[in-house]
Amino acid sequence: MTDRVYNVLFLCTHNSARSVMAECLLNREGRGRFRAYSAGSQPTRRLNPHVRDLLERLDFPTATLRSKSWDEFAQPGAPHMDFIFTVCDSAAGEVCPVWPGQPMTAHWGFPDPSSAQGTDAEKAAFTATVFGQIQRRIQAFASLPFASLDRLALKRKLDDMGQASATPEAAR
Repeated sequence: MTDRVYNVLFLCTHNSARSVMAECLLNREGRGRFRAYSAGSQPTRRLNPHVRDLLERLDFPTATLRSKSWDEFAQPGAPHMDFIFTVCDSAAGEVCPVWPGQPMTAHWGFPDPSSAQGTDAEKAAFTATVFGQIQRRIQAFASLPFASLDRLALKRKLDDMGQASATPEAAR
C-alpha cells in the first residue's frame, strides 16, 4: 500500500450504532492508513447507549463522537471520500447525496443494535456481537492489497465482502 491515507465514510440511517462502530474500528484497525467518518440520512443526534458503553469499555475515544447528517460530507470543503459504505439496508435504498470524486461504494449490511430486544444485558450482548461482525469486515478491508488491485478488482472484493453480510439471526 502507498503512503496515501484513504478517507472512508460509513453511512446508516440514524448514525447511532453500526456506522459509528465502523468509524471507530477503521480509525483504530487502519493504523493511520485510513481516516474514517460516519453519518446518517436521518441522524438521531445521539449515540446508542449500548454502543457508547461498549466503545468506552474497549478504550475507543468517544468524546467527539456524535450522530450527524451525511449532508456535512456533501458540502464544499468536506473531506474527499475514497470509499463510502452503507451499513444498514434502509440507507442502502435511499437516494444519497452526490459525492465528489466518484468514491468507490459498497453495501455492507449488519443487524441493527438499536433493534435488539430483551434486557439491557441482552441488548449489550447483541451490540457486542454486531461489533465483532463489523470488526472482522474492517480487518479484512484494511488488509486488502490496495496497491496491487485495479479499480474493478477492488470493487469486486468490496462487493463480495458485502455479500457475506450477517443476518439478524446469525447475530443473536
